[in-house]
Amino acid sequence: MSATKFRVTSTAASQRGAALVVGLVLLMVLTVLAISGMNTSTVELQMAGNMQFSQNAFQAAETGIEVEIAQPGPLVSAAEALPRSAVTIPNTEDTYQILAACSPDNGKTPAVGGSIGEYAAYHTDVRSTGRSARGSRSVHIQSHYVVGPDSGPC
Repeated sequence: MSATKFRVTSTAASQRGAALVVGLVLLMVLTVLAISGMNTSTVELQMAGNMQFSQNAFQAAETGIEVEIAQPGPLVSAAEALPRSAVTIPNTEDTYQILAACSPDNGKTPAVGGSIGEYAAYHTDVRSTGRSARGSRSVHIQSHYVVGPDSGPC
């Protein structure tokens, strides 16, 4: 039997590092995609947090309106009205501040001699400013009527 000789040629010498270059390029592309995805998710997380703080400020302003309507302060004219000190909502960092004033533009209803005699309904404007963390602020204005003596400030 005769021995068969096999000739082995080296393909590594003909590639001259092409696999390494392609591998490094693909690794670089995957790294750029991963960093981009992380930055996008970080921005989206901040946007969601800001939206939550904005909603908290909105709800704080609404709370101020509800508190004022449920427990109206003394009737004062718009010129005499001063904002009440800010109230912190329990278990949060959120606050609201109320400014309530009787509106002389709308006067009182009904006029003198009306059917309810010595009482009148005074048009009152309530301005509530809600504040939350990160500088979120929401201002709500609500009007309602307060029944009081006919000799009210408006």
